Amino acid sequence: MFGADKGTAASDRLNGKKLNIGIVQARFNADITNALADACKAELLALGVSDKDIDHVTVPGALEVPVALQAMAEKGKYDALIALGCIIRGETYHFELVANESGAGVTRIALDYQLPVANAILTTENMEQAIARQSDKGRDAAQVAIEMANLLESI
Repeated sequence: MFGADKGTAASDRLNGKKLNIGIVQARFNADITNALADACKAELLALGVSDKDIDHVTVPGALEVPVALQAMAEKGKYDALIALGCIIRGETYHFELVANESGAGVTRIALDYQLPVANAILTTENMEQAIARQSDKGRDAAQVAIEMANLLESI
């Protein structure tokens, strides 16, 4: 366990002071992704990340998120990145394609750049499920990004 191994208190794991965070938000299903972004940014601020240390960009949809994450990762200025989006199942195979490829792209950026990327691209069966998850998953993404940035710094 992170805290036990390094002698770090739980509050230190979620200390966002001095961290630079990049957020990439898909605009498709904007009502959901805007709520994700609002919850995420509010949690980042509550955990000590300065507003000036949060860069937030938007892209058309979930498939475009990884390339924007890659551009941010290449800058070398971020301690962690956050991917926000919403993919709702439809009647065609497109849902699986978008969900699988965007997820694989997000993971690839994290591994290729050894940079924490919190993936909060929701994949739901319907709008009701997305609405039920939008705030919690936005907050979760902020917490994951901060905890992983602090963990990687300590390793």
